[in-house]
Amino acid sequence: MPQKPQMILIDVDGTLVDSVPDLAWCVDEMMKALGREPWGETRVRDWVGNGVERLVRRALVGQLDGEPSDEEFDKAYPIFLDLYAENTSKRSTLYPGVQEGLDYLKAQEYSLGCVTNKAEQFTLPLLRDLGIEDYFGIVVAGDTLPVKKPDPTPLLYAAEFFGAGPDQSLMIGDSKSDVKAARAAGFRIICMSYGYNHGEDIRTYEPDAVIDSMAELKDMI
Repeated sequence: MPQKPQMILIDVDGTLVDSVPDLAWCVDEMMKALGREPWGETRVRDWVGNGVERLVRRALVGQLDGEPSDEEFDKAYPIFLDLYAENTSKRSTLYPGVQEGLDYLKAQEYSLGCVTNKAEQFTLPLLRDLGIEDYFGIVVAGDTLPVKKPDPTPLLYAAEFFGAGPDQSLMIGDSKSDVKAARAAGFRIICMSYGYNHGEDIRTYEPDAVIDSMAELKDMI
């Protein structure tokens, strides 16, 4: 990495937290409540990464793209929200290396922020329950601003909060929306190899680096 960053922003789902076990459980319980067959965790894993509204739409049509009817969605979405409010962190875990990586970044006194497309009502309890909320000076959730990633605005909003310029800023994520947001904001971007990118290899989107564990950050920055 060239110049040492002043600020580091980190995504949640697929980067810090494997939240698929909870999301998949909620999707399957929602499907059962609608009188339909559950999908299972493997299938749901490829649909995660653009917020829970998009996830519910994908589950209803059974694929990444496409739209259910408004009637169908309006019936299903409240069911999912109720389920997920009670199951935000029951099965979710930090990825290996995350705690070590965060401890290193904190020890180096980087300004740390969290930028996610997950709604605040789910993000804050999840970070709290997994014991990492206090690492972050700011949390920009999916509903903090009118737009979310891949729009660069949430990243620039956090940078302004910390008084960091784009050339002093680094994003750590796992998906093409993280890469697109970082590039549009003028940030450097490191991606995790293990995250949620709808089954695609994140290297296709040419982040500055790809790592297998956040513990590797101490050798990079």
